[in-house]
Amino acid sequence: MILFNQETKTFHLKTSKTSYLMKVLETGHLLHLYWGRPLKSENLDYTVRRKDWFSFVANTDNIDAFHLESKEQEYPGYGSTDLRSPAIELEFADGTSATDFRYVDYKIVDGKPALEGLPATYVEADKEAQTLIITLTDKVKNVDVELSFTVFEEYNAIARSVKVINKSADDVKIQRVLSANVDFKDSKFEMIQLSGSWARERHIIRTPLRIGGQCVESRRGASSHAQNPFMALVRKDATETNGDVYAMSLVYSGNFLANTEVDMYSKARMQIGINPFDFTWLLKAGEEFQAPEAVLVYSNEGLTGMSHTYQNLYGKRLMRGVWRDKARPVLINNWEATYFDFNETKIKEIAKQASEFGIELFVLDDGWFGERNNDDRSLGDWFVNENKIRGGLKKLVDEINGMGMKFGLWFEPEMVCPISKLYEAHPDWCLHIEGRTRSTARRQLILDLSRKEVCDYIIKSVSDVLASANIEYVKWDMNRNMTEIGSAVLPAERQREVAHRYMLGLYHVMDEITSRFPNVLFESCSGGGGRFDPGILYYMPQTWTSDDTDAIERLKIQYGTSMVYPNVAMGCHVSAVPNHQVARITPFATRGISAMCGNFGYELDLTKLTDEEKAQTKAQVAFYKEVRELIQFGDFYRIQSPFENNETAWSFVAKDKSEAVVSFFRTLAVPNDNLATICAVGLDADAIYEDMRTGKLYGGDELMYVGINVPDKVVGGIAEEGKELFAGMPSPVIEGDYAAFIWHFKKVNK
Repeated sequence: MILFNQETKTFHLKTSKTSYLMKVLETGHLLHLYWGRPLKSENLDYTVRRKDWFSFVANTDNIDAFHLESKEQEYPGYGSTDLRSPAIELEFADGTSATDFRYVDYKIVDGKPALEGLPATYVEADKEAQTLIITLTDKVKNVDVELSFTVFEEYNAIARSVKVINKSADDVKIQRVLSANVDFKDSKFEMIQLSGSWARERHIIRTPLRIGGQCVESRRGASSHAQNPFMALVRKDATETNGDVYAMSLVYSGNFLANTEVDMYSKARMQIGINPFDFTWLLKAGEEFQAPEAVLVYSNEGLTGMSHTYQNLYGKRLMRGVWRDKARPVLINNWEATYFDFNETKIKEIAKQASEFGIELFVLDDGWFGERNNDDRSLGDWFVNENKIRGGLKKLVDEINGMGMKFGLWFEPEMVCPISKLYEAHPDWCLHIEGRTRSTARRQLILDLSRKEVCDYIIKSVSDVLASANIEYVKWDMNRNMTEIGSAVLPAERQREVAHRYMLGLYHVMDEITSRFPNVLFESCSGGGGRFDPGILYYMPQTWTSDDTDAIERLKIQYGTSMVYPNVAMGCHVSAVPNHQVARITPFATRGISAMCGNFGYELDLTKLTDEEKAQTKAQVAFYKEVRELIQFGDFYRIQSPFENNETAWSFVAKDKSEAVVSFFRTLAVPNDNLATICAVGLDADAIYEDMRTGKLYGGDELMYVGINVPDKVVGGIAEEGKELFAGMPSPVIEGDYAAFIWHFKKVNK
């Protein structure tokens, strides 16, 4: 709901659990008044105070004791009387950059307008949301800024975006245009970011705010392994279940900035948007620029409340298509099983074994096309390598379909190898700067998606392959970041637009291909989790969470990813040991339980498993199928953090609290340790639940407040309680390093 008080000139944005208030001053400046728990009143005029600061703080409009630099603003410019970090910075034809945006008018519309060329949250009916559009103008330069605020009342979120409109007769250069800005009255916060690197993405980092700027950003041409386009400010006493959390998430996949500045009065300014680094956009007379969308979430129910809001909104009103609400298949991927060394005979051997385990989807990874026998050639040549796949792709697909399995295929459409037919024909199609070395990574270059002909080539070549056989899944990879960012066709004054134009081209390509093949399940990948962001989720409803398949490393990666993203968006696989990334040896059952945190699958040579591992694989697949809709679409609760403990625990609870899965992991064995218990979260305290392994009954209150016993020893497939293990699911021994255990509870009608 959006209310406007004409008398006080106050906007009140109301969700089910949040109020967000802004006020237009008599001077036309738009102030931020409040963001937090729901309020009944929108008259907060008493909070707007003045003080005569020292002489170095300029008077706004030369009004005594009126200083924008000390005010909480909604969308601050730069160069007039606020010298803090701006949300927008423009360069005008006269070379100056000072701006002064004042309120003009507003409108409120039901529903949510789409953002042209960009991914964004959406509504399925206009009644689901309201959108407020506030127009600000710089009268001297005749440039408008439209601020859009969409209120998802039931989802408890506010989506923000910004449009810059050049109404003047002169060119304007955009140097900085962030998507959201919130000024707080204090800085008594800690900042949470999701950071890491390849193979250890989205680790949770929590640090106190300090005077000055602290930011999370990417300059790599992608949201990146190193950082995620998300930031939260939390009160110091905030926990998983209690305390105030203020979060911003950017629906964008390229260079971004998430910045918090604490000024000299110890007030915090929080911002997110396209990274101003190496970015300008030439806005001709009459042209508009649309910035990406930022999603703001406030929670007074701690980090879990924040996460559930993002997970629910992104799962239902960002992800799209037939697979949004559909249970995802159990898959086998041949990459770590064979790498490039395979032929159709080996592929069919793995597929046949997989079908006997009940696995539903076979994915053929890198190496099936062109002359691709290693990673030094053929990216861009999207035609089948018949020396490996004799008889062609359709024949192989039909044979695997005949085993009762779907077939999926790996692509890396955004890249080209210098050794390829595509590069030989079009050496200028890659990002490059004339005269400079074309630096390769993984022996490949990046195609220039700012060019229409390049986008058209990708759309046609990928579509031709997908139309040639019954391909029902695509793994879309991207294995390098941008260097020598330049385009052969853009003029000099537009070269710093290339990185953003690339993203617009990518979104166009993804939109076109996914629309042509609506029944194909698309999974995004970027060396694993290098582009796990809301922008890609709009087109592809799941992402390969990390190239690191080690069960123990995955605890931190999956735990951190859950801060923002739905379980169903995460791809999680069982792989061989010693693990190919960290050489760790972990029990097979632990690998299975760790991978049951999203979309479950395997990435190893199933034909080389021992008889015991084959039995466990069959049982894991059967158990996962039994609980997959709960895991993929239930509420996820973080119980014990791998960043703080030797033990990790999490759970999945059905929306109606009718059942739950609880997972426990112990990284290192501890001699003579205490007996462990885990307290479940999110159950119905008044209900009775059955442990599906043992048949024992527990009150929901017992499971949450007293806890579940973690078996200290399991021998010979018989649990401590003496009952046979449920659904044939082998249980690990809870002794030694890298142990895990899993429970399944169902509500009993008694």
